[in-house]
Amino acid sequence: MSIAVVDTKILWGRAGGRCSKPGCGLDLTAVLEAGNYIVGEMAHVIGNKPTAARGVPEGGSDRYENLILLCPTHHTHIDKAPQGTYPVEVLHQWKSQHEAKIRSVGSDEVYETFDRLRFAVGRILVANKNVFDFFGPHSAIAQDNPESNAYLIWELRRVDRILPNNQKILNIIDANSNLLESAIEISAVEKFRIHAESYERHVYYRIDSYPLFPQDFAEIFSI
Repeated sequence: MSIAVVDTKILWGRAGGRCSKPGCGLDLTAVLEAGNYIVGEMAHVIGNKPTAARGVPEGGSDRYENLILLCPTHHTHIDKAPQGTYPVEVLHQWKSQHEAKIRSVGSDEVYETFDRLRFAVGRILVANKNVFDFFGPHSAIAQDNPESNAYLIWELRRVDRILPNNQKILNIIDANSNLLESAIEISAVEKFRIHAESYERHVYYRIDSYPLFPQDFAEIFSI
């Protein structure tokens, strides 16, 4: 049984496309634009075969809950280490701590003025737009060569760039909520929150419709 697409997306998205080994954090898609390949590996916490590392008689599942995203070096090192060096509990702890770290990025960014907050959020919006413009379905790459792997690149960039960036935006705003002084600003933020949460679900599970990016949010936080 192979790893399902939804489990792949959730794993890459929640890990932010980075190695989950403490102290590593290697960007596992950094070489994508140059060579159109990825270096990340989805490792089984409990081996998927009885003879695999950390294997059990019935074999571990291919679901997200039993997977951890690693760079090739640490995947090999962990699986080749003597039995018991990296037990299942340790790998689950790595994964949990790494995903919590990715989910909380931006929570400690506190600013003194709304202009500083606006600039911080605006920079992330620009980064997201650049990803969409360069890799999205209407990008030059996708339009010039419909047979290219641009769609795969876009799928990866949505989960390892745009989704974590959206969460970072919300974390930064929540850490500086005292700088929101008008109902218009608060309303725009809450619209973006609904969009971000719905878009994340859409990326993972492909729902029929979801609230689009609110233009009033862009107008308030654009730089």
